[in-house]
Amino acid sequence: MEDMPVFTNDAVVLGLLMISLGFVFYTSSIKTGFWAKFYKIVPGVLMCYLIPAILNSAGLIDSSVSNLYFVASRYLLPASLVLMTLSIDLKAIFNLGPKALIMFFAATIGIIIGGPIAILLISIVSPDTVGGAGFDATWRGLSTLAGSWIGGGANQAAMLEIYQYNPEKYGGMVLVDIVVANLWMAIVLLGVGKSDRIDRWLQADNSAITELKDKVSAYAESVKRIPSLPDFIIILALAFGAVRIAHFGADEISSFLVSTFDVFQDKKSSLASFSSEFFWMITIATAIGIILSFTKFKKYEGAGASKVGSIFIYVLVATIGMKMDLGAVFDNPGLIAIGLVWMAIHVIILLVTAKLIKAPYFFLAVGSQANVGGAASAPVVAAAFHPSLATVGVLLAVFGYVVGTYGAILCTILMQLASGS
Repeated sequence: MEDMPVFTNDAVVLGLLMISLGFVFYTSSIKTGFWAKFYKIVPGVLMCYLIPAILNSAGLIDSSVSNLYFVASRYLLPASLVLMTLSIDLKAIFNLGPKALIMFFAATIGIIIGGPIAILLISIVSPDTVGGAGFDATWRGLSTLAGSWIGGGANQAAMLEIYQYNPEKYGGMVLVDIVVANLWMAIVLLGVGKSDRIDRWLQADNSAITELKDKVSAYAESVKRIPSLPDFIIILALAFGAVRIAHFGADEISSFLVSTFDVFQDKKSSLASFSSEFFWMITIATAIGIILSFTKFKKYEGAGASKVGSIFIYVLVATIGMKMDLGAVFDNPGLIAIGLVWMAIHVIILLVTAKLIKAPYFFLAVGSQANVGGAASAPVVAAAFHPSLATVGVLLAVFGYVVGTYGAILCTILMQLASGS
């Protein structure tokens, strides 16, 4: 039996997370001395992620016995997407050009070819790690990682159904998913604070991104006012009213698809991810935010709508950090090594592509997270650059759901060949 964390009461855990966030925001607001120098190196958003990870690694808290991530991802995430999309300039989003999609698909290709290359490289050092026969074959288990890292949880479940990996060993693959994906997200967030330097190295033109941020900021400034209590109540009503619609719509659409069409009932189907309630919840919430951006409610950006949305996002960041156990890196070194090599190849492909097309670091980071992290973390990374960019993360993550199962099947076929099966 696994050791229980020191704190299991979610009220206590939430308090710890909020104290962690408060500590980061307070120290990052200090403009002189040690903290000023510290935050020039380490972005505040990374600290919001790492402190909960340290608390988890130290055994003080544990996401597996907490409902906070579920609450943050199902309630606060869609609410934040509505509020941060409220003032969006949709035309400016489309003016970002094709580089966002190119980087997304480069990230997908990096996952597809990274798996088989990782198997080939690790097999030289440790053949047993990539071996196994029948339903215990490592390549079958790694198929679930491919599904998760291109699409999301629904695609991961589809790959488990298709390739029938031994359920008793599946926990090892989940561990690799959590450890490697979260380590990479930490590195991505670290890069946010150095994005200008990275963009200079990439010789990237980020003028379209800057223009979008400036337009949104200028609009927010033009309607800025001292918010009143009714303003905050209306902002929360818009956010959680939309969450209600998003959940209701997601339940109805998912139930309709599953009960009406056999293809959506079959977890082996490439269309099974479209029966995911989470997918529809995120899609509907984003659509509501875009619709509201064409109404008078857009002016609530002046009362701080996106700032309230950003609070929700930072709470989500903290709950994602809770899932990271730094000590787990050493639990299964062979499988972790496969995951790290796989992710390294993904990163190399991204860097080469970004360098060739001179894409800004923003597109690299969000394109990667739209694959590896999905709809829960892509908006987080995008919003770390600017709240107005969260929508870009969601839109790219939707592509991940669409291509996830197809890409994972192709990756698995290549991994099977690489393992000699």
